[in-house]
Amino acid sequence: MSLAHAIAPHLPYLRRYARALTGNQTVGDGFVRICLEAIVEDPDIIDRELPPRVALYMAFHRIWQDRRDKSPPRPQDGPTREGYRGVISRKLSALAPASREALLLTSMEGFSDNEAADILGLPLLGLRELVRQAMKEMTEHAPTSVLIMEDEPIISLDLSLIVEEMGHHVQGIVVTREDALRAVRTSWPGLVLADIQLADGSSGIDAVSEMLRERRLPVIFITAYPERLLTGERPEPTFLVTKPFTPDAVKAAISQALFLATAEADAA
Repeated sequence: MSLAHAIAPHLPYLRRYARALTGNQTVGDGFVRICLEAIVEDPDIIDRELPPRVALYMAFHRIWQDRRDKSPPRPQDGPTREGYRGVISRKLSALAPASREALLLTSMEGFSDNEAADILGLPLLGLRELVRQAMKEMTEHAPTSVLIMEDEPIISLDLSLIVEEMGHHVQGIVVTREDALRAVRTSWPGLVLADIQLADGSSGIDAVSEMLRERRLPVIFITAYPERLLTGERPEPTFLVTKPFTPDAVKAAISQALFLATAEADAA
């Protein structure tokens, strides 16, 4: 199998990971693009002895670690601010980058501890210690209100329990676009967990787009088909969790989304 065919199926999920690390679709996709350009220039940075997905993420991390403190790709979906690099620096310094990376790799991307350790170039015990630290730090966020947009009762119950276990408050559970818009106009949430397809056939993406025209807030989309929203070819969500999800995957996404939102607000 050619190198291109080996890594192609994993690119959507690498975009998801890069977007979660940076908190921005364009910046995350920019790092993935830089990684792919590096692979084209030197295919040997992909270790053919490893599973293609592990090797791809390992190559990405070499690029990420080299470039993030030098000149991160600037977002193109909004005004460029002089303080953008300061925002990134604060995000990285507020929580040890390696612990965030370890948590996202194991909880959201589903790598085993051994695979995540290989990707980050760490001993196994070091990786596990970073994950332990990150899980502890997840509980240190200030409590916030969470609006859940989900029309499956069992899934909405699972999400509610996860949110409450993290110390946050469920503002409400809505099942249609109109319900969602009414809810935020009554009381603006600190975070939205949104299904893509809602009860009346309306779009969770459309509902969130309307919300974001009024005010910025962190949003995590939950979908059974994440690859459809990870093409890098159009405006797409920054945070995506795959159905069926694990509690740890949702917790990692919530923690990261709130962390980045707080860091950006502090730097504004």
